[in-house]
Amino acid sequence: MAFLRLIRYKNLLIIVLMQYLLRYGLLLPMLGYYGMEPAMSDARFLLLVITTLFLAASGYVINDYFDLKIDRINRPDKVVVGQVLPRRVVMLLHVLFTFAGVLTGLFLSYISRKETYALMFILIPVLLWYYSTTLKKQVLIGNLAISLLTALVPYFVVSLEFASLARVHGEAILDTEACSMAWFWTTGFAFFAFISNLGREIIKDMEDVRGDKEAGCRTLPIEMGIDYTRSIVILLSILSVVALWVVFFIVPQIRISLIALIYFIFLLTIPYLLLIWQVFRAKEPHQFHWASQISKLIMLFGIVFTLVARSFFV
Repeated sequence: MAFLRLIRYKNLLIIVLMQYLLRYGLLLPMLGYYGMEPAMSDARFLLLVITTLFLAASGYVINDYFDLKIDRINRPDKVVVGQVLPRRVVMLLHVLFTFAGVLTGLFLSYISRKETYALMFILIPVLLWYYSTTLKKQVLIGNLAISLLTALVPYFVVSLEFASLARVHGEAILDTEACSMAWFWTTGFAFFAFISNLGREIIKDMEDVRGDKEAGCRTLPIEMGIDYTRSIVILLSILSVVALWVVFFIVPQIRISLIALIYFIFLLTIPYLLLIWQVFRAKEPHQFHWASQISKLIMLFGIVFTLVARSFFV
């Protein structure tokens, strides 16, 4: 159980769910709607998922490794590094996950003829290391970096598929309506992943302010205060709700769907209102923790919306 906590298995499951729902719940039905067959095999897609999981797990492990002092203050009953698992074992796990993720990613880049991805799969663990040691201690920079990496997850799914299609059918396929529609929906999910994760990262900074302060971090709540940071999270949440309803009214398929209307009201808007209320009233770390959990639930609901979007293309 300690190992599963170390690699954040719940977050890894969400990543797997996001990638599988985007491919099999939305992308493949969309290609079928436009009379096209996928060119990327299920085995290659599985390699992408494995690569993503290894790199994400390596990031979580190294983050806990460097956060030992902070975690001993903020959550002493949940510390794994140095108490359940020796630090050298944790570092070894990080190295193994990193090498496994990079090598799998390089192999996938080679067989998919996406050389630019080879560089990306090398740079991601470097960025995750730098985030754990430096970026997360800076005002907003670390929050933005990890949120951008989260937003990349859906892009990988669509980009590799259309790279495979272009290799089989030629570059002209990239100018088709199927391609533009796929990128439109993927950008929407990526933006939602970015903005919801950014809010959650800031909430976690408010939850961890005591340990972060002892470790010399310069997070937003430490530099600007809890009340100012609280206002930013509430503003982000309000803007997210507004953006969701703008999308609802400007996308024809969503606007005419009763299921989408119900989904937007009960599984997106109301949870966001609960999040705003929880952040507004939170004073203690455990209250901010509940807000963080609500935020994670909103991210999950956003991912599952792919099943509603699927109905537009079948």
